[in-house]
Amino acid sequence: MANPGYGKRSTPDQRPRAAHDFAHLPPREAAIAAYIDRLPDGADISVKTLAKVLPYGQCALRTALNRLQSAGHLRRGREHLVAAEGSARWITRSWFTRTARDDDWWAAFTRGDVPKDQPPDAPRQTRSRAFILLAALGRTAPALSLSQADCASLAPLLTEWFARGATDTAVLQALTGGLPHPVHHPAALIRNRLTTKLPPEPAPAAPRPLRVLECAKCGVPGRPEALPGGVCGTCRGNTGPARPAAPLVAATVRSLAAEVRAAMAPRGERPRV
Repeated sequence: MANPGYGKRSTPDQRPRAAHDFAHLPPREAAIAAYIDRLPDGADISVKTLAKVLPYGQCALRTALNRLQSAGHLRRGREHLVAAEGSARWITRSWFTRTARDDDWWAAFTRGDVPKDQPPDAPRQTRSRAFILLAALGRTAPALSLSQADCASLAPLLTEWFARGATDTAVLQALTGGLPHPVHHPAALIRNRLTTKLPPEPAPAAPRPLRVLECAKCGVPGRPEALPGGVCGTCRGNTGPARPAAPLVAATVRSLAAEVRAAMAPRGERPRV
């Protein structure tokens, strides 16, 4: 394990582990990725540590990790953390995902957003979650059977419960527990319970993390858009425009100015050099 606060960090919303997770990678990279995937968060996945437990040298491991980064399984960078007492510092991070992600996903992750994966063949839901639960109440408590019109009328009230973090189980307990006998007006009873037992609003969400990605080769930090595949333009061979030269010192500026003034003076007034 790495020092507390460092080491591997798994990204959220990964697909369940399957035998073909790394089948698109070369055998060596697939074996290394499968090993890292099974390590717990906080494990040291540096080249030196992996070389002690895997049958590959540091050079081969460094190349393999760079390829995992290009394939979307790995990103390295820094994250800004604020402690409870108010102190702040930048922490080195190595984020790993067995579900390969593209550059757009990593850019959103760096901003603190996590795009949800939507299976392409997922059936389109035409009724809301609240409507479906209300329509099924009669299976749990026959006395609470509702009409379609009742479900449509009560669904907005129940949607507010879900917005405040209520689970289906909590809703069912609130609506079906301690029912009177008999129930004369199911819709009126459910409306009353949805209104009077509404849970409190959740606590404010934690602030979004501040993250910076780094080039896999030279370690220079940069915006995700400037690091496609986790590599900066310079390391990819795109040198771009030349960097401006260092600023001139004062003595050099005065000397150059004197030469310009001398060149602009009339020929008879020019000082001899």
